[in-house]
Amino acid sequence: MKNKKPLIYLALAGFALGFVQKSELTLKDAFKKDFYVGTALNYRQISGQDAKATELIKQQFNTISPENLLKWEPVHPQPGKYNFKPADDYVAFGQQNKMFIIGHTLMWHQQTPKWVFEDEAGKPVSREVLLKRLEEHISTVVGRYKGKIGGWDVLNEAIDDQQGDLRKTKWLEILGEDFAAKAFEYAHKADPKAELYYNDYSLYRPEKREGVIKLVKSLQAKGIKVTAIGMQGHYGLTKPSIEQIEASLVAFSKLGVHVNFTELDIDVLPNPSRRQGADIAETFAADQKYNVYTAGLPDSVQQKLTQRYADIFALFHKHRDVIDRITLWGVTDADSWLNDWPIRGRTSYPLLFDRNYQPKPAFQAVIQTAKNKL
Repeated sequence: MKNKKPLIYLALAGFALGFVQKSELTLKDAFKKDFYVGTALNYRQISGQDAKATELIKQQFNTISPENLLKWEPVHPQPGKYNFKPADDYVAFGQQNKMFIIGHTLMWHQQTPKWVFEDEAGKPVSREVLLKRLEEHISTVVGRYKGKIGGWDVLNEAIDDQQGDLRKTKWLEILGEDFAAKAFEYAHKADPKAELYYNDYSLYRPEKREGVIKLVKSLQAKGIKVTAIGMQGHYGLTKPSIEQIEASLVAFSKLGVHVNFTELDIDVLPNPSRRQGADIAETFAADQKYNVYTAGLPDSVQQKLTQRYADIFALFHKHRDVIDRITLWGVTDADSWLNDWPIRGRTSYPLLFDRNYQPKPAFQAVIQTAKNKL
């Protein structure tokens, strides 16, 4: 999976036209010997409507994830009806640019249409009916991109936030505790060569870590291979600590799986939620005290963001033997979901490129970590 060709460090130069010049070291080149560096794409970028972002993606990244267009609701909105055009364009973009393409996500309790779990009368379907629908969906979607999409988030966010138990969802309620095994089995059958992942947020928390370890061990006991665990990196400026992140990274690697950081961003804004994470169901009403940088990010906060990214990528570089991929959740600050979560309309600054497609100070700090000898 990793490119082991010798890394040639290019001379650092200035910036022009809002992009990193070709003579400038890029993210994908800086970490070429270590792991893929990627981003999540929206359809405007894939279709070329956001040409500046598209160019930035081509320059900086060698793996891509689809932000929404391969989730069940967008790609399979009605029984027997699929909407493959956006996904086809996404995969074609990745192929044209020789990128490692990720599929996200096959089984999730969010963004799955109600009809999946109900009969024509609106009552819950039987286990047999739901299994048939799940297999048909996975077989159709994964099968369509067999040999093109290299890795799939098979199961997303199936562990409860508080206790680390299986999350109470329609999948668990109707199928029982083997719902995860069935999803992985169907995905492997549809494309035996694809890498298969479990993906979740707040995995630095001991309760969730133990829940994921229990889940993965149960799959392994059935002979089901989990290629990697995706740790969603929705972090803040100070929490979680590097030690907390590292503890889970090391614990997961002891399962014999690799670890990907799949949705990396750093929220610099005050958060009304008492929890760190990415529970999209948890939203709040607009309140100006949680949207404090509408005129721009103060230099003091910019420096904290820069140091935070440097520390996190130093950790990634340290554990590059078990990390295959780092994916930032968005290209520029303007693209980030954090502008609208947990409060809509905020001005957020969580990524490495600003709203003018310019690299932020954190970008150079990240590049520098690749050069540090550990």
